[in-house]
Amino acid sequence: MEEDFDWLVIGAGPAGIAAVGKLLDYGVGPKQIAWVDPEFRVGDLGAKWQNVPGNTKIELFLRYLRASPSFEYTGSYPIERIDPQETCLLKEIYTPLQDVTSRLRGKVFAFAGTVRSVRQERNGWVAEMGERELFSKKVIAAIGAEPKRLEIDAVPLECALDPERLKKEIEPGDVVGVFGSSHSAVLVLANLMGTCVEKVYNFYRSEHRYAVYQDGWILYDDIGLKGFAAKWAKEHLDGALPRRLHRCLIADPLFEKCLALCNKVVYAIGFEARPLIQGSHCKESGKIAPGLFGCGIAFPQVRIDPAGNQVERIGLWKFMDDLDRLIPLWVEAL
Repeated sequence: MEEDFDWLVIGAGPAGIAAVGKLLDYGVGPKQIAWVDPEFRVGDLGAKWQNVPGNTKIELFLRYLRASPSFEYTGSYPIERIDPQETCLLKEIYTPLQDVTSRLRGKVFAFAGTVRSVRQERNGWVAEMGERELFSKKVIAAIGAEPKRLEIDAVPLECALDPERLKKEIEPGDVVGVFGSSHSAVLVLANLMGTCVEKVYNFYRSEHRYAVYQDGWILYDDIGLKGFAAKWAKEHLDGALPRRLHRCLIADPLFEKCLALCNKVVYAIGFEARPLIQGSHCKESGKIAPGLFGCGIAFPQVRIDPAGNQVERIGLWKFMDDLDRLIPLWVEAL
């Protein structure tokens, strides 16, 4: 069975929520929009990352929630009572996002299911969902990303970033290797220090960096440590290294020997887009193909910061800010 729409938004994480809100804000009719997600539970943020300390200040979460009139955000949530200059566990943003999702689902055509493929057809796109197919003139892919994985079996990153889940994975005598030096890697190291692990080796290619707050912008905004991760790294990586923690450059001759001592590993080496959509996107316009656009962590916008660095814009407010510029272009595109 095929159903026709003007717009199809795939994914109901923060980027998908923002895309639906901004389409409505721009005047696209609610019944012209189809929205597809397996659960409508705020994507991976809701399913995997609620107990992870964010690296975004509260004020930017609130700016996201207030940026779309279609969200009908009321402001009656505990996150409103936290210092706007502080960071928080991501579960603080989950409840307001879930409520916004429920309101948007009541406005557009929402389909609970998984898009298995997308193909170009009849001057538009067909999304295949098993027995159901949806035709749409234009598609916004907000499909999210998954942690990069190597060939060796590993403790899943979503488990390693959740302190309580991680404790159930670690046994006395375990020696764990953690790959990476970014925000996620530092959080994993901090979590492991709270378990019964015997020893941890942190394998990294380059040293960690800290976000540096400048006048109106942030140097290393997307790759620098912030919040809890920055505080922990300054105390334990740049300060007194915990007795059970050892660090080793991957280029070090001792790397292979140290890795051989590990009976478990965690990869905190970044994320990659889910493979649903084939082809690269324009990092200025978000266009993947005629009528097919991407947003969010799977298809981030890129900008040059005042220091001349090319940075990918990843984060709730950045997704919203980019869509505020992109949605009018996408709506008017032939």
